Amino acid sequence: MKPYGDPVAGVNASPVPEAHTRLLSGFGDILERRALTPLFQPIADLRTGDIVGYEGLIRGPVDSQLFSPEVLFRVAGASGRSLELESLCRAAHIARFHELGLEGKLFLNVSPEVLLHPAQGLDILHQRSGAGDDDIGSLVIELTESASTSSYDRLRQAAADYRSYGLQVAIDDLGAGFSSLRLWSELRPEFVKIDKYFIRGLESDPVKRQFVRSILEIARQSCSLVIAEGIETPAELEAVIRIGIPLGQGFYLSRPAGMPARKLPQSLLETMAAMSEHRGDRAISVAVRKPTARSILRSVPVVEHSARTNEVYEIFKQQADLQALVVQRHGKPIGLINRLRMLERLARPYHRELYGGKPCSQFIENEPLVVDHATSLQELGHLITEVSPQHLSDGFIIVEDGRCIGVGNGQDLIREITQMQLKAARYANPLTQLPGNVPVSEYIEGLLRAGEPFAVCHCDLDNFKPFNDLYGYLKGDEVIQMTADLLRECTDPDKDFLGHVGGDDFIIVFGSADWRERCETILQRFMPATQSIYRQADVLAGGYTTRNRQGQEVFHDLVTISLGITTIPGNTGLSSHFVAELAASAKAQAKKTAGNAMFVERRSTPREIPARQREPGASELADLRARRVAASG
Repeated sequence: MKPYGDPVAGVNASPVPEAHTRLLSGFGDILERRALTPLFQPIADLRTGDIVGYEGLIRGPVDSQLFSPEVLFRVAGASGRSLELESLCRAAHIARFHELGLEGKLFLNVSPEVLLHPAQGLDILHQRSGAGDDDIGSLVIELTESASTSSYDRLRQAAADYRSYGLQVAIDDLGAGFSSLRLWSELRPEFVKIDKYFIRGLESDPVKRQFVRSILEIARQSCSLVIAEGIETPAELEAVIRIGIPLGQGFYLSRPAGMPARKLPQSLLETMAAMSEHRGDRAISVAVRKPTARSILRSVPVVEHSARTNEVYEIFKQQADLQALVVQRHGKPIGLINRLRMLERLARPYHRELYGGKPCSQFIENEPLVVDHATSLQELGHLITEVSPQHLSDGFIIVEDGRCIGVGNGQDLIREITQMQLKAARYANPLTQLPGNVPVSEYIEGLLRAGEPFAVCHCDLDNFKPFNDLYGYLKGDEVIQMTADLLRECTDPDKDFLGHVGGDDFIIVFGSADWRERCETILQRFMPATQSIYRQADVLAGGYTTRNRQGQEVFHDLVTISLGITTIPGNTGLSSHFVAELAASAKAQAKKTAGNAMFVERRSTPREIPARQREPGASELADLRARRVAASG
């Protein structure tokens, strides 16, 4: 969001000199009287509906041209009093936040100039209106503007200094420029706000959705929480929830107010619950999810940074198999203490006496690697390789919503990845390296056991055999590989499962809610993706001629793709074998249409499916046993 609010329509961008003089005079009066009105806009957890914090916004006097925050800050800049205005805004927000007894985080808009100004930094820390040290943890410094590239090092150090006092950092308007992405990489903020441009019309813009998904992927690896700004319609909210953005704010959720909402309206909570319930792309149950950092988690003690070294020494002494423990500050992990290195240092003459009564944080040797519990093991392996292989021996901290839940070590990670690679290699297709029949069946069975809704798409190439006969098997393999690449591009590896089940047949198990759109994209992109493989004359003719066994000329169309899809609701009691039959049947129907085609099988509920084609229910099993007993008697 713009500093302390949005522009108000109807205010001239370039006031005439007389008006400008009046504005400057009025601005000085506002600062002298502190005639600023703090507003708060709720930030909601879109997974639970809880309000988890507020962004502080500001307004000038209602009857003044300086009511608009845009005009207010423009005049402040023109008069050289921007830092003074920001200081008064922060003081007003902090005081009012505590007067109202609001809970959660308070997001304070701060310009880079303030962050880099030593006096302003102290000002922020002292603007607590008597609040205690524990209260500082509720403050989030929201960086409002892009900084010059020359100041990145200073900004990084300033952010580290604020964090040492328990404050957190957020980046505003991510995506508004390349500098914001650089800033994210440099500062590693706890929160990232996606610019409202990417939220506006998100439900109907696939490019924006892909951008947001990419941001979520980066956020998971950097342990940042994403906030969607500017949610103004039910469709935008549903799109945000379906994609998986955890936090949101906007007029549709709750408008800024001097007395802000403490809870979202019940009707809105019910709407959000319905949206979440019908998410086709929601997190798949543990039974079918890719192994994540949580799968190698080990519970260890967590101590505050102020804990004495002797206390940590006693913990290691009592737990002989404990190799490391986590140190945190205000609930946020800041490092690991390695058992062997600590005991080695304390074993030196007089070191126990010298350091035993001092804070244990002095034994944190390196900046820790902190990963989210949902990070896949493959991603974790790449991350350790890119950051520092030393984390394989030192270990890494695993968090959930920013809180430490345990640690992982390199030995467990390598063992799990090795087992995964061996299994994948055993069943992978040698040409495309995609999973084969066994992993696909296991994945579908896991979804059925978990009662998850999903869609299965059977992909098959048309006219492939005559093409292979004419152009040769090497060109045929090239078409197969091109098809695999296209399917990879049109699926989400975090939500969908792509397999190559033999020859020119592929299976996609969709967890993505927008599976139909993805299938339509496959159909649209298939011909352009494979056109380069043909002779130009065949492309112009739309096919090629071969001779059959009788010596007669036969014209064949270019290779196309047929998609047969079946949608499976949750808790159907179906067998994986029958799901595969449904998809194959849908594929056969699609192949009846010339060219690239898609057919969606509608039979997917137990009522529509003969009992012999699904797993029998409890009552059917009981009836079957009774008949067997009667027959044997």
